[in-house]
Amino acid sequence: MRVVLSQDLRKRIVQTYDLGLNSRLEVAERYGVSLGMVKKLLSQRKRSGDLGHRYRYCGAKPYLDNPRKEHLAKAVAAQPDITLEEIKDALKLDCTIQAIHYALVKMGLSYKKNAARQRARQTRRKNRP
Repeated sequence: MRVVLSQDLRKRIVQTYDLGLNSRLEVAERYGVSLGMVKKLLSQRKRSGDLGHRYRYCGAKPYLDNPRKEHLAKAVAAQPDITLEEIKDALKLDCTIQAIHYALVKMGLSYKKNAARQRARQTRRKNRP
């Protein structure tokens, strides 16, 4: 089970280690965290000088960043009836059709069918044989 360490506990772990009286393993046992967590905190402080949570750096980065979204908006503005597959081919995007769809939705653009493109519906018969 993952437990988020408070900012105060993170500072106390690093300060205890900085005193030089305890090894990393002893500090980990004292505060009830893993040795890996102590190593992570020390390397994070060395790299960035910060001990805060790093949630904003987790997860996959979006393929359609702002410059690509601008090209996407220009393509849709130039040809409003362009399909998602045509957008992918025209802009040479290496992502899924769904990713393009979600980006368009976030940008406030949507695809709406007009009456001319809808399937012809069969008329209802009153007198069935």
